[in-house]
Amino acid sequence: MADHADAQAASIAQETPIKPFADTIAEFADWLPDSVRPVWELIAHYPAIGSLAIIVIFYLAAFVVRNVLLRYMQKLLSSVHPEVGSFIFAPIRQVLFTTMLYLGLILATKAAMLPFGSEFLINIFGSVIIGSWIRAGFLLSTAILELLGKNHERFPLVEPRTIPLLDLTAKLLTILIGSYCLLIIWGINPVGWLASAGVVGIAVGFAAKDTLANLFSGFFILIDAPYKVGDYINLDSGERGRVTNIGLRSTRLISRDDIEITLPNSVIANAKISNESGGPNTNIRIKVPVGVAYGSDADKVCDVLLKIGQAHPELVADPAPRIRMRGFGASSLDFELLAWISQPEDRGRIMHELFIAIYKALATEGIEIPYAKTDVYIKELPKPSK
Repeated sequence: MADHADAQAASIAQETPIKPFADTIAEFADWLPDSVRPVWELIAHYPAIGSLAIIVIFYLAAFVVRNVLLRYMQKLLSSVHPEVGSFIFAPIRQVLFTTMLYLGLILATKAAMLPFGSEFLINIFGSVIIGSWIRAGFLLSTAILELLGKNHERFPLVEPRTIPLLDLTAKLLTILIGSYCLLIIWGINPVGWLASAGVVGIAVGFAAKDTLANLFSGFFILIDAPYKVGDYINLDSGERGRVTNIGLRSTRLISRDDIEITLPNSVIANAKISNESGGPNTNIRIKVPVGVAYGSDADKVCDVLLKIGQAHPELVADPAPRIRMRGFGASSLDFELLAWISQPEDRGRIMHELFIAIYKALATEGIEIPYAKTDVYIKELPKPSK
């Protein structure tokens, strides 16, 4: 199957030949206006002088564009929006200077009429131009997304959680377009390469299906946002902790034991997630069960428990702590102290402190905490033996 695809790609490449980049430059004179053609013909009569003149002219033009025109535009834009002027124009100034300079080198190489190596040099200079645009595309995509992320109220799609995904997509598109242009410059038909890449892609897809599943799950997690960095989540598989990183392949949690847990995104995408930091209110409710002996003053128990809840400094004031009687137990009246905390990982420590405070307060007030005990009734004592 792969041999057949390669043969078909080769036939396509033969049917649609790509014109060499150097031949395209050779037709430069046909693009010039009639008023400029005599100058080009003069350069053709004196190759060395003409090549040097072309390099000097394009260098001066690139210098003026970079250090005069674009610098003035950058200052003008920075006065309106400083971040846009500093982040956006820096890569643009550099790539335009490189493009104009190496375009002059390309024309100078063609005008020099070298006995050999002209086509190779032209392709090298053209590749440098494409490489500079790829680098500028990387820098511009990152800078633009950072600026849009700071104003995500106006651009809701660009948020801190979606910036990595959008940045990766922009960089992949830049690489694909740049690679296509490089193939064209070197006279390589990209159609055949794409046909072969399709077969290779299928084989790679089967071999790396788990990795691809994690990548796609990472995309959906970033878009759907069931949780974000800093949230405290619980999974139905038992993992529990605060999210420290959301990557394209995995999500990392820090557990209460300060252990980092790395979970593949495909596992999380198919799991039931309880986000304790989500919802309209990030506070977490805790329930402290308390049992007192039958015969105790229920109103007094409620007052004692409520004072303990109001006195604890780490229980939030809104919603305020409240007391509920839940039922009549086998040997106790069952109450619950309901209170809210702001950090889910503090649940265990705060409940420990509340239990200690409740035990001391009930002992001070003389309220009995029942415990399991057994009363034995002897119906009849055995008669003493003679």
